[in-house]
Amino acid sequence: MTTKPITFNVHLVSDSTGETLSAIMRSCVAQFENVEALEHTYYLIRSEQRLQRVLDELRVTPGLVMFTIAEEKLRASLERECRLLGVPYVSVLDQPLKAFSRYLGLEMSHKVGAQREMTEEYFRRIEALNFAMAHDDGQNTDDYDEADVILLGVSRTSKTPTSIYLGQRGVKVANLPLVPGASLPPIFARLTKPLVVGLTINLDRLVQIRANRLSSLAETRQTDYIDEDRVRAEIIAAKHLYEKHGWPVIDVTRRSVEETAAAILALLRDRAAPR
Repeated sequence: MTTKPITFNVHLVSDSTGETLSAIMRSCVAQFENVEALEHTYYLIRSEQRLQRVLDELRVTPGLVMFTIAEEKLRASLERECRLLGVPYVSVLDQPLKAFSRYLGLEMSHKVGAQREMTEEYFRRIEALNFAMAHDDGQNTDDYDEADVILLGVSRTSKTPTSIYLGQRGVKVANLPLVPGASLPPIFARLTKPLVVGLTINLDRLVQIRANRLSSLAETRQTDYIDEDRVRAEIIAAKHLYEKHGWPVIDVTRRSVEETAAAILALLRDRAAPR
């Protein structure tokens, strides 16, 4: 019998894009079994007017508040309202920033959105994200040689979310679904730059993921998509392909997207290391 998950409200308030907050919150939630966070996100909160909308919703759906706000008046207003409502709140960067300040012997600038300045690194990440979206699910294979990484895998092996996550780290990723009976695009015969990585997964887990996907689409017809024998054949064929080309393989059965991405980044570092 499946236990109903414990749900709670969490409010993410940022004067920037909120990526840091979202990543930290999800990492925290992942440490607890059978818990589901109901996310309320408020980004680019840089005025009292925008903050007031946050406070209005917080009064209706109170819950844990996590924030990254540099402007002191806005921060004070948010903290005051949290205390009045009796809800817990945490500034997720306070302790790391204090540690940096003590170590460097410098005062913080309290500059709004400082972590998102238009640096070369920022534009590199935007370019990588655009590349991932333009090369998702087998699109635009002719320029695969511009990629840093090409992910291969049968349907529902987390290729797209892993590509987007790596794109946020500035890595250009293309992903290609392995379809039964279909050959690789011709460009694979002449690829030189990209690291090609094969993703695999446990049979039972893949069937479950695919069944959940069909359920979410209200699909009730019988289909080979979740037939165990057909799915097993897909997984085996993919493994044979990876082995034939000597491509590294990552089993995503028990890995989060973040863990899969970390493994790929490690492969990239190993590849770039001097021999």
